[in-house]
Amino acid sequence: MIIRNTSATEPPPAAPIKGDGRPYRYEMIYAGGTYRGYADDSAELAGMLIPGYDRLATDDERATARVRLAMDMQVRMQAQLAAGGHLDACSEAERAVLLGGRHEPPAPSRWEAPVPLVLVSAFYEPAGVLPRPSGPAELQVWLDPADDWTLLTSLHTAGMIAVRTRGED
Repeated sequence: MIIRNTSATEPPPAAPIKGDGRPYRYEMIYAGGTYRGYADDSAELAGMLIPGYDRLATDDERATARVRLAMDMQVRMQAQLAAGGHLDACSEAERAVLLGGRHEPPAPSRWEAPVPLVLVSAFYEPAGVLPRPSGPAELQVWLDPADDWTLLTSLHTAGMIAVRTRGED
């Protein structure tokens, strides 16, 4: 169930309920706060972010779709972080990593630039072949497409979406 969200100046819309009168298990705010999605499982929420996800036949196809979404979100978030300031305090090499394409995952051995680096965990150890950059944890934002719930919680932690479990009455 997807509904349009209200503006920040209005009260939030009432959460929809299912035919049996119970609330949906999860609520997700996404698309820059434009929409609220309600579902009973994490695959349904992932499907709100990935068009056609529910029609993918195999686990491999769903895994590929999650990686693609994570990469898309990585590019968006990295651009927002770079535009948010401190880019001028980065070295030329750090700016090249921050502003470079993502057709190949960035692979610095250490990251200490004042702009956080957004990374997709599927490409880095232990899931992938690249070593994880060392450096302060607060300067690395990890998006993890390992499964539906992990993807959603990593996007939530990164601030790209908001997900919460609703209480059962």
